[in-house]
Amino acid sequence: MPKGDGFTMKEGEGAQAREAMPKIDFSSFILSLYSSGLVQLGKVEDPSTGKKSINLDLAQHTIDMIAMLEEKTLGNLTNDEDNLLKTLLSELRLAYVEAKV
Repeated sequence: MPKGDGFTMKEGEGAQAREAMPKIDFSSFILSLYSSGLVQLGKVEDPSTGKKSINLDLAQHTIDMIAMLEEKTLGNLTNDEDNLLKTLLSELRLAYVEAKV
């Protein structure tokens, strides 16, 4: 049986990994960025440390990335994707203002 070396998987691991991974679509991607923003704003615990901390510079960077995606995808999203993007971006911007005060 082949052994994993960090870059290749053992036999059978590929199917397990694919089943455990979330669906790849635009909404999942935006939700991932949103979740990162919430961690950076100290709204939720960092999964790697279990602690809340605020990093406004990194949060601003995440907000700017989502805003850039909003601009670059204009007219190419479904109504649901567009509404999700606008809602999550607004929530992060509001949370940023609250964290900055």
